[in-house]
Amino acid sequence: MSHQPIDIGITEKDRLEIAAGLSRFLADSYTLYLKTHYYHWNVTGPMFNTLHLMFETQYNELALAVDLIAERIRALGVYAPGTYQEFAKLTVIPEDTSVPKAEEMIKNLVAGQEAVVRTARSLFPVVEKASDEATADLLTQRIQLHEKTAWMLRSLLE
Repeated sequence: MSHQPIDIGITEKDRLEIAAGLSRFLADSYTLYLKTHYYHWNVTGPMFNTLHLMFETQYNELALAVDLIAERIRALGVYAPGTYQEFAKLTVIPEDTSVPKAEEMIKNLVAGQEAVVRTARSLFPVVEKASDEATADLLTQRIQLHEKTAWMLRSLLE
């Protein structure tokens, strides 16, 4: 089977390196999505209504975001990871082993949002070297959103 070569002005080496970084970013984003959805289902306590709705807004936003990230990986000519096994290997966000109390959920989500930001930021050297403006734009938008969400979550702890 012959493949149509990809000629978008980014070398194959750079495309593969960027896609590998985006795969880690996708794994972090999907793991954060799962964690946020898990907390939405299981949160209890006096902040229940606030957190239940806030977590729903956040996981819905993440559900759309993972699609954009995966589609960017595909546009670079690479298959996107999509199994729990792959995500578990690629993510830096730890899984919960039990249902945390509401305040712990908030702290864990702040840590998760910040982890996603750090992963996104770590991709900029190769993205900029390759002049991959599309990926840079995606990362910039995601960083902005995750930093804002982390700030909003942190504000609940004060």
